[in-house]
Amino acid sequence: MGDDVLTALLRPLWLIDIFHSVWEAGGSWGVKGEADSCAVVHHMVRGGCVIAFEDGSGPVELHEGDLAIFPHGTAHSFSAERGAPTTPLSALVPTVRPGESGLVRVGAPPYGTTMLCASLRYSPLAGPGLYGELPRIIVLRRPMLEREPLLMSTLAVLPSEIARTAPGARLVALRAFETVFVLSLRVALEQLTEESPALRALRHRGISKALMAMHGSYAEPWTVETLARRAGMSRSAFSQQFRELVGDTPMRHLTSRRLQEARRLLSETGVAQREIAERVGYRSQVGFHLAFRREFDVTPGAFRSDRGERAVRGEDSGGR
Repeated sequence: MGDDVLTALLRPLWLIDIFHSVWEAGGSWGVKGEADSCAVVHHMVRGGCVIAFEDGSGPVELHEGDLAIFPHGTAHSFSAERGAPTTPLSALVPTVRPGESGLVRVGAPPYGTTMLCASLRYSPLAGPGLYGELPRIIVLRRPMLEREPLLMSTLAVLPSEIARTAPGARLVALRAFETVFVLSLRVALEQLTEESPALRALRHRGISKALMAMHGSYAEPWTVETLARRAGMSRSAFSQQFRELVGDTPMRHLTSRRLQEARRLLSETGVAQREIAERVGYRSQVGFHLAFRREFDVTPGAFRSDRGERAVRGEDSGGR
């Protein structure tokens, strides 16, 4: 089950480049990053730090040997202790070009904290699919990692490998971090489901089948009844379990998935609006128009026009 879901999670995700860095920190320090269209990896080689999010939710402490994955590049800060003043990441790393690496020092010596960081860049044409269901942070503690020989050995050789300038170093670094990323997701799906409703939904035998159907075949005329049959559950049990784990009703979730894909097609392709409506499962152009406006507070035509104007002005990065 885990392998099937993991394959579905990663199938549409095309990792194309990487920026990696070694961070050394000492004293009282803090760094505030911005949201980005990438997967972020933090591995605490030595020492520890505190992760905090902009919404004020509880902080997450990382200790020596821990690994944190941010599947969606969610904005967060990392610091020596809770409440420490933070410096914008852009001030410490003013230019982040894919394929590059660097050493970043923050705070004051002696530098007792060492962290290996990487930003894995998605292809801008890749839709999120089922991958969008992952939680904003996944933390693998050191004891858990020590039970994963391949993951531990890959992490162990990363510092020396990324320091090399041999032919193909950029590609090797990308694939090495990609291996860490994939193995981490596998461990999360196998061992962390009790800590995250999102992971529990992906691991649930029935709900995961329904989610894969919604994300892989969103244009099909699904109903609660047909999704429940796909999940191998009764209608009532399916609806209740889905809402508890996913946080939404099945049909509302399906609508959101369809409209996300419609927004991507409007933004990144020249496909006609009528065809887009059909591609994402709407049999009525009016129904699609109304649903899109309810979801994004703008009509499909106005959205496409605005994105086009922003692209001409150079304001649209094209990321998801």
